[in-house]
Amino acid sequence: MPELFHQLITNQASQQPNKVALICKKKQYNYNELHQQIQRYASLYLQLQLKPNQRICSYLPKNPENVFALFGASYAGGVFVPINPILKAAQAQHILKDANATILVTQIDRLISLQNSITTLTDLKHILLIDDSSQAKVQKKWDALIPEIQQKTTLIDQYEIQIQPEVARINQDMAGILYTSGSTGKPKGVILSHQNLVTGAKSVAEYLKNTPEDRILAVLPLSFDYGLSQLTTAFYTGATVVLMDYLLPNDVVKAIEKHQITGLAAVPPLWNVLIDLKWSENITNTLRYITNSGGALATSTIDRLQILLPKTALFLMYGLTEAFRSSYLDPKELKQRPKSMGKAIPSAELLVINQYGKQCKAHEIGELVHRGALVAMGYWNNPEKTAEHFKPAPLQPKGLPLTEIAVWSGDQVYYDEAGFLFFVGRKDDMIKTSGYRVSPAEIEEVVFSSKLVKQAVVMGFPDEKIGQQIVLSVTPKTVDIEQLTRYCRQNLATFMLPKQILTYDRLPRNNNGKIDKPRLYQEIEATYFK
Repeated sequence: MPELFHQLITNQASQQPNKVALICKKKQYNYNELHQQIQRYASLYLQLQLKPNQRICSYLPKNPENVFALFGASYAGGVFVPINPILKAAQAQHILKDANATILVTQIDRLISLQNSITTLTDLKHILLIDDSSQAKVQKKWDALIPEIQQKTTLIDQYEIQIQPEVARINQDMAGILYTSGSTGKPKGVILSHQNLVTGAKSVAEYLKNTPEDRILAVLPLSFDYGLSQLTTAFYTGATVVLMDYLLPNDVVKAIEKHQITGLAAVPPLWNVLIDLKWSENITNTLRYITNSGGALATSTIDRLQILLPKTALFLMYGLTEAFRSSYLDPKELKQRPKSMGKAIPSAELLVINQYGKQCKAHEIGELVHRGALVAMGYWNNPEKTAEHFKPAPLQPKGLPLTEIAVWSGDQVYYDEAGFLFFVGRKDDMIKTSGYRVSPAEIEEVVFSSKLVKQAVVMGFPDEKIGQQIVLSVTPKTVDIEQLTRYCRQNLATFMLPKQILTYDRLPRNNNGKIDKPRLYQEIEATYFK
């Protein structure tokens, strides 16, 4: 069985070399061809004198070359760092600088956008371009590069490949760094070991019951742990991945039918749009499972998905980049516990710890603590933030000489008598109003159940009289906001009622497609709370 990240592919190449591994538009690669491509990229890195643990950034769309770059970095003993392709130059520069990247794999157009700032990156020694050097437009843009950038840059198709053996590593070595947007400040780089990634792939594949017959549609960014998981889970089991950057939600539905997709992962904003589209009978017969993470799904959305896809298993999942994935709800429990986070995934233990450091009793709210082989290695170049979230695991025997480190999530949860977990809110999300502690998620659930909105976000803002006032931001399905106001009055306790309801054509999103709450908060604060 594979122990290293790239061995997810090399293992399948030896067992089923002719099985289709990757599809993107008109291109497809079997496992043997995919193995050869990651060997090619690894050989390029080694020709450029890559040393173990040095970082390789890929600033590319969701295409095969991005996959080659990531897995090739692992094969060569390096550390992959995917940069979300929708990031602008300043954001990409921050990641390149913070990661101390040695090599950048990108395209000529993206390099041009970076070239004014890239000269300040002293650690960056080499730039590899995936563009076709035979195209005149590529040569023209190449000629426009400033000389200092040209000296560092090479087109990959001009290299003479010299295949070399994989660099020896162990599973506790660094494999990748994923940058998370976080709640405040600049993105933080979560360091993942080979063990983290391979264990995560095995764990998810186990409860999703993935097989080589699965065809998984990858619509999420590869820089997002949930998006990268679509690759690792598929390659662990020898399944097929279809890469897709969609323009319109309906493109996703068409791709599911065209490729006879059996598994689809998405986040709540995408699900909330997909439920309004038409799904053919062909899809309902082939789509074996769907998954959700990155936020809770409203009960109304869950109900609609079950009507649209009566034969498809819906897995509700909870995770954080610092521990990859923590829990999932067995679809058999969905009807009885639609609001539950479920229980710990294989290879993880989840504890609910109160303010005194003790395990909570049933229905007692505490902080979710994740321990086990999925706990990441901390935040790159950030010991202060690492110390905030990566702390000694609770309830350890006093005689244990070496401290085990766990992830303290900051999420407030509780479990019921049967051990099923329920999300209450973030430590920093809970609203204190009129002497009550209010969960934004609870209000959002009621608002979604009205079926009058597409998106809803609840936040608390300072109020001299009541501590915090509740502000509800929505993208409405109807222009009659008074109808929504009446619904809230009918279904929420007085202290939970929004003081303001703000309407938007589209709520702001972050790089992973989630609603960008920090940005929304700043906009509301600047407009209404000066």
